[in-house]
Parts: sequence; C-alpha cells; structure tokens
Amino acid sequence: MSVPRGTWAEVAAPRQPAELTPEVLADLFGRLTERDIAKTIDHSLLRPELDDAFIEDGCRLAAEYDVASVCVRPADVVRARALLAGTDVVVGTTIGFPHGNHTTATKVYEAEQALRDGAVELDMVLEIAALKSGRDAEVQADIAAICELAHAAGAIVKVIFENAYLTDDEKVRACRLSEAAGADFVKTSTGFAPGGATHEDLALMRANTSSHVQVKAAGGVRTLDALLAVMALGTTRIGATATRTILDDFRARKAGAAPVAATAHPGAPEAPGEGGTY
Repeated sequence: MSVPRGTWAEVAAPRQPAELTPEVLADLFGRLTERDIAKTIDHSLLRPELDDAFIEDGCRLAAEYDVASVCVRPADVVRARALLAGTDVVVGTTIGFPHGNHTTATKVYEAEQALRDGAVELDMVLEIAALKSGRDAEVQADIAAICELAHAAGAIVKVIFENAYLTDDEKVRACRLSEAAGADFVKTSTGFAPGGATHEDLALMRANTSSHVQVKAAGGVRTLDALLAVMALGTTRIGATATRTILDDFRARKAGAAPVAATAHPGAPEAPGEGGTY
C-alpha cells in the first residue's frame, strides 16, 4: 500500500552522518514548513504509569499541533480515537510491545483488537530472540501476519527492531525481512531499551531498504536540531514526547528568534501531555 510522506523527503538523497554539517541542516530548515515538521511526529504516550488525564492532555496537544499521530497503549486506543475525532491526527498503537517475543497468534489478536478499536497505525516489535538465533523465516512470517491483517483494514505497520540489542548484520537482516514481509516502516527502538535512535543506525536502515519502505527514529529525538538531523538522514517519522518544544522552537526560529536550548536536566518539568516515553 502507498503511505504518504512529506514532499520534503523527495528533495534530496539521504545524507550520511558525516555530512550533517550546520550548513546542510540550515538549508533543510529553510525549505521546511511547520506542517512538514509536525507530520513527521508520532506523539508518544506509552509509559505504563500515565493516567487518563495525561493521555487526554497528550491527545489534545497532538491535535493542537496537528502531528501525524499519537502512539498510545492498546488500552487507550478507544479513548484516543474519541478525543481525536474530527482532527487530522490518526491513532497508532503497539503490538508485541516492548519485547517482541509474544507468539504470532497473540500479536494477531492484539492487532485485530487494535484495528476494531480504531487504530490505523501498528508499531509491532519483531521477534528479537528469533532474529538473533537466525530463525529468519519465523521472523518474516511473524511480521507478514500483522502486515496482511493491517493492510486488509487500510492500516500501516512499522516494525520495531530494538537496535540496542542487535549487531549491524542483524539490523540489515531485519530490514530485508521486514521489507519482504510487507512492512511500511522500519523503526529503531521501543524507547524502553538501553539505547535509542543513532545516526549510524538510521543511515544503515535507510541504505538497506527500498525507497517505498520508510524509516522511523525513536529514542532520543527531543529537540528541533535532533529532528532536522534525522530527517536529513532520510527518516520520515519520529517517535517524540517533546512535541511542543520542537514545534514551538520551529515557529520561533522562523520568526527570527534564537534556537531553544535543550532541557537542562532529565528531571525538568514538561508540558501537560509531554514525556510519554522516548
């Protein structure tokens, strides 16, 4: 199926990490609109302790900034769908999250329920242990089962690798298996492993998938500069919690203000609805 992407993604070939100079990022910034930035963002609301008020605030924030989607826990899909009715923000959720080692039958059941509840984007974790054990046919079949179900319902699938646990060879195999299984996106991380998206991993994933398969960065993209860098590498979606910070900084810079500084320390307070993971 064809998955929309921002027109900015077709402007130039993806860069390599060594090419991410200030001049390259400034040129990219100059060509982007606020909608280009907003529609790369999946606003993440996945931490296990988030209460109903936090989920509701997060959905309202996502609607206010007109991002691509919210990515919520499966139990929150119905609530998110109701809160976002009439907006251009879609609802996504997770499958086999966060470890990926559910049986395929369990993942299919989760996906069926999520689709019934109103999710149109499914972020599934591949079978990490099977991939590391060389059981590639099982990994591909597991992904394909979710892709077939989702595509029949008009939904898309993003396959999470959890790169912190993988070698480069395993990441390349995961790219090829995901594409062969029909995935719409390959994605770096859940946000719950020791590491998130790195420039090297994003370049590797972009280089080892065809152009119709998109790349999502998750984990560590918390500023506008960080977002611009991963976009320059060929990433078309990011999982983010610092949505307001990123988009307010974009608006301010377009108006001629200085860049917004990154959060000074991990415990600094965040806006209502931000800080859902990643």
